Amino acid sequence: MKNLFKFILNTIPRPILLKVSFWIRPLIAWVLKGKAFTDPIDGKSYSKFLPYGYQNQRSNVLAPGTFSLERHRLLWLFLKNKTDFFTAPKNVLHMAPEQCFLDLFRKQKNLKYVTADLYSPLADVKADICNLPFKENEFDVIFCNHVLEHINDDAKAMSELYRVLKPGGMGIFQIPQDLSLENTYEDFSITSSNERAKHFGQYDHVRIYGKDYFERLRSVGFIVEEVNYSATLSTNEIEKYCLVKGEIIPFCTK
Repeated sequence: MKNLFKFILNTIPRPILLKVSFWIRPLIAWVLKGKAFTDPIDGKSYSKFLPYGYQNQRSNVLAPGTFSLERHRLLWLFLKNKTDFFTAPKNVLHMAPEQCFLDLFRKQKNLKYVTADLYSPLADVKADICNLPFKENEFDVIFCNHVLEHINDDAKAMSELYRVLKPGGMGIFQIPQDLSLENTYEDFSITSSNERAKHFGQYDHVRIYGKDYFERLRSVGFIVEEVNYSATLSTNEIEKYCLVKGEIIPFCTK
């Protein structure tokens, strides 16, 4: 099973994979329904979650009903319990929208919700993150999760996110991060898919962010709070929702 998922993730183009997943999810969710683990995003419980990963596949992490991963479930709980995202009127920009959030966010009556990406078939607006087609100070909330590690000029992308965020607005920009590294590891001479996978953990990544990621965000103007939200959850909650202890949510304001 693990080898099958690894083959699928590394050989099927992501736009096709996204489209296929919409009709295959209900079937997988039905097969794996149970009581052992719960996805807080859809509130449904399962006997187990699916494996997921490119280089190093992790077991029991992909929720069958929404295809959410650990980071998605952690973010959902944080938004629900620590912000007014689901209750107050918000003008929201979601870069590279994750399918586990897409329909639910679109249905929120308090949100004016816009999605954008250069390639994703899920996005409303085709947009280059380094040259966004939006006005200055336009959005109350910006999500841009697991995107910046794909972008060569991440400083330019961060500056664009800062430009279109309203003063007082919030941005959440999750990335794969190795907190054992003081400094981000990047080498732009590495261009082949195989070498990028070997050095950066995935064939289309161009860096591994270290602890200095938060300073990179601050350098373009963001006020950054490094939120260790999982530290506020019980061991039972961590296990029930299949979360990772110690993952930091970069909570940015302007």
